[in-house]
Amino acid sequence: MEPLKMAALATTLLLGGCYSLTTHVEYETIAPESFPVLTATGMAPLSLQHGQTEQEKMRRAMRAAKLDAYRELAEQVFGQRIEGSSDMHQLVLANDNFKVKVDGVIRGATVVRTYPVDDTYVAELELDYRRVWELYQQQPKQRINKVTYY
Repeated sequence: MEPLKMAALATTLLLGGCYSLTTHVEYETIAPESFPVLTATGMAPLSLQHGQTEQEKMRRAMRAAKLDAYRELAEQVFGQRIEGSSDMHQLVLANDNFKVKVDGVIRGATVVRTYPVDDTYVAELELDYRRVWELYQQQPKQRINKVTYY
């Protein structure tokens, strides 16, 4: 009985091992039907920036406004994670806290314009999904186009 079990096991392994060698899969990349364009506006106060000169404060405000606009784009693309907690003591709200977090990578955004408005610096960014799609074509995600079994 032992030789019969060994022969059955060997046959199963041989046939199962050959199966993956008889398949050919072709992939193709499919372009989206539409490419939306997202816009975001970031703002930063000039007078609150750290710096010894007005030029340094302006440069920092420009950078902060740009980063704020990138954060807004990330919120639009990836959403926000909101964590909250509330404490009650004798049916009276004692403490109410929440945190908002956004996490993601934005590629392909362009600065449309930056300009001062009173004591605030404003940066406008644009994210064209056609450009993002073209960037990601360097490492395309694919779907199965055709499977051939031999």
